[in-house]
Formats: sequence, structure tokens, C-alpha cells
Amino acid sequence: MWALRSLLRPVSLRTMSQGSARRQRPPKDPLRHLRTREKRGPSWGPGGPSTVYLQVVAAGGRDAGAALYVFSEFNRYLFNCGEGVQRLMQEHKLKVARLDNIFLTRMHWSNVGGLCGMILTLKETGLPKCVLSGPPQLEKYLEAIKIFSGPLKGIDLAVRPHSAPEYKDETMTVHQVPIHSERRYGRQQPLQSPKRSPNRLSPEQSSSDSASTDTSAENGEHHPDGSSAGTNRKASGRDPSLVVAFICKLHMRKGNFLVLKAKELGLPVGTAAIAPIIAAVKNGESITHEGREITPEELCTPPDPGLAFIVIECPDEGFIQPICENDNFKRYQGEADAPVALVVHIAPDSVLTDTRYQQWMERFGPDTQHLILNETCSSVHNLRSHKIQTQLNLIHPDIFPLLTSFYNKEEGSALNMPIVRGECLLKYQLRPKREWQRDTTLTYNTDEFIAEALELPNFQESVQEYKKSVQESPAPEEKRSQYPEIVFLGTGSAIPMKIRNVSSTLINLSSDKSVLLDCGEGTFGQLCRHYGQQIDRVLCNLTAVFVSHLHADHHTGLLNILLQREHALESLGKPFQPLLVVAPTQLRPWLQQYHNQCQEILHHISMIPAKCLQKGAEVTSPQIERLISLLLETCDLKEFQTCLVRHCKHAFGCALVHSSGWKVVYSGDTMPCEALVQMGKNANLLIHEATLEDGLEEEAVEKTHSTTSQAIHVGMRMNAEFIMLNHFSQRYAKIPLFSPDFNEKVGIAFDHMKICLGDFPTVPKLIPSLKALFADDIEEMVERKEKRELRLVRAALLAQQDMEPQQKRAVMEEPHSPQSKKESTGSTIDNRV
Repeated sequence: MWALRSLLRPVSLRTMSQGSARRQRPPKDPLRHLRTREKRGPSWGPGGPSTVYLQVVAAGGRDAGAALYVFSEFNRYLFNCGEGVQRLMQEHKLKVARLDNIFLTRMHWSNVGGLCGMILTLKETGLPKCVLSGPPQLEKYLEAIKIFSGPLKGIDLAVRPHSAPEYKDETMTVHQVPIHSERRYGRQQPLQSPKRSPNRLSPEQSSSDSASTDTSAENGEHHPDGSSAGTNRKASGRDPSLVVAFICKLHMRKGNFLVLKAKELGLPVGTAAIAPIIAAVKNGESITHEGREITPEELCTPPDPGLAFIVIECPDEGFIQPICENDNFKRYQGEADAPVALVVHIAPDSVLTDTRYQQWMERFGPDTQHLILNETCSSVHNLRSHKIQTQLNLIHPDIFPLLTSFYNKEEGSALNMPIVRGECLLKYQLRPKREWQRDTTLTYNTDEFIAEALELPNFQESVQEYKKSVQESPAPEEKRSQYPEIVFLGTGSAIPMKIRNVSSTLINLSSDKSVLLDCGEGTFGQLCRHYGQQIDRVLCNLTAVFVSHLHADHHTGLLNILLQREHALESLGKPFQPLLVVAPTQLRPWLQQYHNQCQEILHHISMIPAKCLQKGAEVTSPQIERLISLLLETCDLKEFQTCLVRHCKHAFGCALVHSSGWKVVYSGDTMPCEALVQMGKNANLLIHEATLEDGLEEEAVEKTHSTTSQAIHVGMRMNAEFIMLNHFSQRYAKIPLFSPDFNEKVGIAFDHMKICLGDFPTVPKLIPSLKALFADDIEEMVERKEKRELRLVRAALLAQQDMEPQQKRAVMEEPHSPQSKKESTGSTIDNRV
């Protein structure tokens, strides 16, 4: 082993100094489908695609929103992109890299919440261009994203305004239809579930809004135009009274040439002379052969007419009359030239049961299908997450509780027309045959998940051994409190994946108070799956959110939490209070831009700059001092301290010290950090990122993250009672590689894992069962590591062989006289000095 390390050391040193050539990726070539399109050229006319279908990505439930994927062999489209859509597409193998167009029906977080992450992923795939269509605020929204994503180089994001002419490509022609509500909205537009009427703020809420925006001005936070947050609100560009519908008409598909029939008629099949004949009959022209006229109907199957489908959102009753009176839809109702095969309704039941809307639906005729996407659509979306949790639950039912799904208590209303309520992955095929296809919809079979786990080698035995060891171990001298209760909602890094969502941890301080540590995309959906029908109670208990830094995987779930929290307070009849948000001040411009262009959200927040909670920080603003006191009082904390950590600029960790004495420390994203060690001294629990496995220290430095052993060593130096590792690279989808430094004070976090301080002795005892459950994954990762180390050894040997001739030449050229040796030695000493 010593020899291996001695060989690897010089190679690794050179790699760090010269840059890692091993990991340098070649420049991204245009994607294969784009190269094919380039070869075809703009004049290529396919005559319409042969296969087209719509597929439900998200069925409209409160936890998932509504999103549609449209497929043809030439193009891929996405209608709406709420939080979690990217994760669902990744899990269900709907290729993100093929998206040409994203269509958005409304500038509301339920429609655009996943767009930040989706754009960053599209950029990483090498997609050169993506066109977004929808409301006019889209362009400003993309500019706002750059506040935390930086310049989006390498991808051309084009915005097609709703007033633009029709869009046409190889698959279809798309018309955008702007629809304005009869209502004039106040400061808050309807939530994702549009059955809720527009909110009117009380005077107390209005004052809290101005207090929160005034805080920005008092602290000198100004925007590029020179205005403060308070004055910038007046120049709002948002328009909640606007939605955009899309009428999509497929190109006609020419009939297929009947080769056998052509042979029967004596046509020159198999020769060059047949080409113009095929072209003529496919274009509907008759031909003459040996004095006989042959019609297209004799040689071709009937052409497939260009069917149409419509995607429309009707958030509330204020949009019904404008929709019913819109001439664009009337052209496709009754005796229409282009029959409408399907209308997709993103609308609450309060709209669907309105007589006016029903009459409008009926005017499309009996042959038109209607797909409903709203909160009454009960559908499991994240099947893999449910499967893993069901299997983990066999190991420890309390630490790994079973997931639930949030279902609306109200059943969908019955309608007198052919309607179908959405399910995840439900398909409607437009070509080659019009039909519903349910073969890909998800089936949730708990018994099947359990049986699969029980058949794994050594799994049952390891679980039994753990349970036996618990029974034999002595009872603890004192029973620890249920609180704090730590619920890991997202334990993966960078992008949401099917097993691990991105960063978020809920700390239940008591039965009625809780704090969120980071809030990545999809955090609300994770809460829904964890708490089910109790979600509104959990949101009402939320008193504060800590945002560690401005990377998208740590904060883009915040806005949905704010909006859904207001909905929960209203549903349970509780008074509204702004949520305390501890975050870098650089978060405010993003919130301000969204507030100005999309929805009013600043009244939801009382923001405390994270830098003001550092040890020794001077707080000059009375408003901030008041908010800090409120934070400590509301959360029953003696101390809420932050420190700068070694990641990106303005990245923070935090430590919470409760009045009862316990201390929890959260690292955020960081390399090993001395400031964190000092702040967290003698903590009961350290939650530390362990993005990468041991052996990838160079990559950890490049990406400013920690390896498993580095995270453990931080906890040991901190003298933490227990260390929970999280924020794993998505290459470790189910479980990370175990380090030799693992001991009885270290545990691995999983999504939906729930622990309290009394569980510390239990968590390490679960590792044998976890290794048995994920044995195949661990074996694959070990093989990958061994191959990587073998490559390094080969590189070290080659480097050593290259150096040997140089060393020999140096020895031969070395002067032999004593004087020369003396001069040479003196020269070396001078150089070192």
C-alpha cells in the first residue's frame, strides 16, 4: 500500500499544479438529433411526423403541479415547468436534452418553479438553443435567474412573446392565444389551486410588507437602477390577469405508397422512374401509365389529416367569459376544418362545474377528448422514492417512516362529456392512432417492493441481528426528548434525482415550531410526501428558513414554501405572519425581481442578513435587531450563529443552540472549514456535507466540497456527539461509499429519514442492513473506484518510466570536480533561498 501511495503522490501533485487532464472533457459537439436536423436542411419537408403523443408529467396535484410532455420523432415540447418536473422527467426517462420548446401558460410559480434548474440542466447537456413561449414577463424572469446562476453561456435562450406570429416546425404549427381575466387582481394572485379567491391583505400584512422592504433600504441594499426595494415595487411588470393558451395543429401526414399495388398495375417499381410517380401520387396528383389514368387513392393509403390539440389554463371564474367569447377557439368548434382531438384543461373543479365553461367544452363536439389536470387528480409521481422508503422501513419503521401522497379531500366533479383525469405518465396518442394509453402509468405495489427486498442475500438476517442487538442492549439511563426531530427532505447535490432530492432539512424544534435548513427545488413536494394530509399544520408551524448560499439547489424551493404557507394559514384560519428568512443579502435581488415581474411575495418575508448573525458582527439597523430578537424568541433559541464557510462567495454555515441546551450545527456546502469547527464546538449533532468519496480529494477542491473522511474529521475536531453526512453527489444515488473512518458516531442521511438525539446509538447499527439492501450498488461503486485507482497507478508507472532517462542524463552530465560540486551545491542553496 505504501508503494502505491508513493507512486500516486507525485502524479497527484503534478495534477494539482498543472490541472487535471484526466478529467478534462472534450468540447461538446452538437447533439445527435441536431446534427441530423442540420443535414436535412431547412428545405427538407417530412410531410408531418408519423408518431405524436402527449404524456402527463405532473397531473396537477398540489405537490407536483401540472406539466405535459409532447413527443414526435422530430421534436420534443414541454408545457409548463413547475418544481419537480425535471426530477420526474429524469426518473421516467423523458429526455430533457431533446427539448426544443417550453410553453408556459402563466407566470406563476406552479408553472415556472422548475425552470431555473431545467435551464441549467439544458445548458449542461450542450443544447445550443431553447425557445420559451408565454407571458411577456418571461424575458425578465430569465434575467432574474442570472442573479444566482451567472451568465448562461453556451445556450441561446430565446423568448417568443405571446403576441408573436404562429410558430411552425417539422411537427406542428402553434398559435398563442392571450386571455385576460375580467377581474382586476390585488397584490396577490390565486395560488396554484385557483379555487382560492384573490387574497386581500389586512392592514397588518401591508405594514409588515413595507417593514420588510424598508429593511432593504435601511441596509443600503439598492438595485442596478439605483432604486431601493421599496421604490422598485411601483415599477411592477406583473400581470396576474393574463394567461396564454396554445392551439397546436399537426402537419398533415401524406399517405404511404402501396408497393404491391403498384406492381400489380405494372408500374416500374425498383427503378429510378418510380420516384416521380411516388412524389406525384403522394401530393394528390393522378398519373397516366400506358394510357390509363391512375388516381392517388389507388396507390396510397389515405393521408392523415392535421389534428389539433389545445392546452388552456383557467385559474378561476374570472377567465371563463373571456375564454367562451374568444374567436380563436370558435374556429375549432362546431364544423371545424381542423378537428380538435384533445383539449387539456388546467383548471380547478370550481371552473369545470361552471355552466358557462361546460357549454364551451361541449361546443367542441363528441369526438373531442378532454384531459383534466388539477388538485383532484390523485397520482403517485415519484415511484422510486416510494419504493426505496418502503424497503428502508423494513429496517427501522420509525427512522424510515412510510411515505404518503397528498390527496385532495374533495373528489372530482362528474361532467357530462368524455373527460379523463390526469395520471403521471398517462398518454394520449394522436398518431398513428387516436387512443388513450395507460401501459406506462405508475402502479404502486407495496408488497412487490417488500418481496424484492426480502429476497436479497443477507438482508433479512442483518435486520434480525440488528433487532436482536437492540433487545439485548441495556436501556439508556435517561430517555431523551422527542425534540429536536430532524427530518431530511433532500440529501443529494446539484440536481434533483429520482432517489435523492436537493438540499433541505426540517428541524422540528417542538410540537408547534420548526426551522428549515436550506430549501432546494421540490422541498414542498417532499413535505407533502412525508406528512400527507398534515402538510398545512407543518407549514403553519414553520417559523424560519436558513438559506446557506445562492446555488440553485439550495434555495429555489423557497418561493413555493412561502406561497403554500400562506395557503395553509388561511385554510386553518390562523393569522398571517411573515416568515423569518436568514440568508445572504444577495438573495434579495432575486426575490425583488420575481416580486416585480411575476407575483407579489415580499410581504411573505422578514429577511435577516446571514452576515449579521456572525460572532462579533455589528448590527446597526434597529429593524434587523428586532428581527433577530424575534427569531430567537419565536424559535426558543439561546443562539442562532452563522459563519462564512469555504465554498462560493457569501456561503454560510449555522449553529442553533436551544434554550434547553442542545446544539445542532449545519455546514451548508463547504470544504473542511476551521471557522465551522470553532462555531460548532461540542455540538450534539453536526450535519455536514460529504459530496464525494475518499480518493477524490482533488475534485473536492475543484468543486469546493468535502469528502466523506474530511467531513468526519471536521466532526471529530469539533467534538460533536454525532455526525450525519448528507449532500451526496448524485453518482451515489442510493448510498455513498463507506469510508474506513466510519465509526459509532457517524450516520448516513437518506431522504425522508427522521431522527432525534436519542437515535444516535441506533443509526450506526443500521449500516449492515443498509449494506445488504444496497449490496449491488456498493459493489458497482467499488469496481469503479478500483478502475480509477488502476488508471492512476498506470499513469504513475508511465510517468516514472519517462523520468528515468532524464535522471540518467542528469547523472551523466553532472560535473565531477570538487570545485564544480561545491559551486553546484552553492547554486542549489541560493535557488532554495
